Amino acid sequence: MEIIAVGSELLTPYRMDTNSLYLTEGLNRLGIEVVRKVVVGDEPGQLRDAFSEALKRVELVIAIGGLGPTQDDLTREVVAELLGRKLHRDEDILRGIEARFRRFGRNMPEVNARQAMVPEGATVLPNTAGTAPGLWMETDGRIVVLLPGPPQELKPMFEREVAPRLERRSGGVHLFTRELRVAGLPESDVEQRIAPTYTQHPEVQTTILASPGEIQIHLRAWSADAAHSEKLLDELVKRLALALGENLFTTQGESLEEVVARILNAGGATIAVAESCTGGMLAERLTSIPGSSSYFLSSAVCYSNAMKSEWAGVPAALMETKGAVSAEVARALAEGIRRSTGATLGLGVTGIAGPASGMPEKPVGTVHIALAGETETRDREFHFPGDRNRVRTQATLAALDMVRRYFLYAQARPGGQAKG
Repeated sequence: MEIIAVGSELLTPYRMDTNSLYLTEGLNRLGIEVVRKVVVGDEPGQLRDAFSEALKRVELVIAIGGLGPTQDDLTREVVAELLGRKLHRDEDILRGIEARFRRFGRNMPEVNARQAMVPEGATVLPNTAGTAPGLWMETDGRIVVLLPGPPQELKPMFEREVAPRLERRSGGVHLFTRELRVAGLPESDVEQRIAPTYTQHPEVQTTILASPGEIQIHLRAWSADAAHSEKLLDELVKRLALALGENLFTTQGESLEEVVARILNAGGATIAVAESCTGGMLAERLTSIPGSSSYFLSSAVCYSNAMKSEWAGVPAALMETKGAVSAEVARALAEGIRRSTGATLGLGVTGIAGPASGMPEKPVGTVHIALAGETETRDREFHFPGDRNRVRTQATLAALDMVRRYFLYAQARPGGQAKG
């Protein structure tokens, strides 16, 4: 099937088409694959071409927007003309629009009467959250569905009116998925490790997506045989997990902070953070999980050297001799915040996010991260590419991954508990 998002505003930098993401998820649940998405402006010729070409390619077209009362809302008119359907005014729709305006103490503007125009043979999809009804039309074995653009109107209409109709026609095919996430490996290394496995299963669509600090692997299988698909995906996930090793942090599509939160809670551990270049981003990620008060104690954003000394006890002499961006200062931050808060773990981050202030020996992107436990402190030096925000994002994910690996390695210790 194909989605057509209508609206000249969607072709500017000021509006983003998020409706198609929602529809894609809902359609996939019904076993319907979206093969193309098109954004087209409010120009009759372009609209006509978009619908005409889509109907040649697919059996189902869902259009979003262009059903409003203004002169540039042309979707229903263009589709009616393309399908050779005359428009007539539906008096029930018109009375409903008028009643809606009265409920808000207003008279209906005359322009809203356009929204009561319905193509011949179309099924009206009631709109309980707005004035523009949706439309369902069938022609030559094809289905065209027109939905309003405002999300608060589109979503309930899709769930209540469109999804049940499509489900009855789905033929029992469903989409089965898995999402794996990896930290500590670049996209090319992930591909090299897993390609020998996933290429043996062409019936499973495999997509590798790179984002700052992590790689996502999406597995998708379309089938009417649920048991077979679930078993196939489970076996493939096991083989991919072996290839990825400790770099794989979830097979359930969880964020890294969700994984770390679960590990901290499972171990009855707490954490505190002293961060410089990340400016609170690390604390924000750790506290974005509901119930984070069970493991997160405190954060100190120690941007200046004076505050590094004041809040985390970093010796001024250490910063003078080693520099604020150094392994030694990262370790002192981690140990200091752990000591002052009584947390199980202290996490320290210092670096140069840019775009200025880099030096030949410490270029922009240089970040030192340290993790302090009861008996030892670990530190790592990173060199992240990208702009300021990308460097900071990668630093926060690398810090979270250090926490995850700390407990991962702890499982090999006597008793299987993290000892610091």
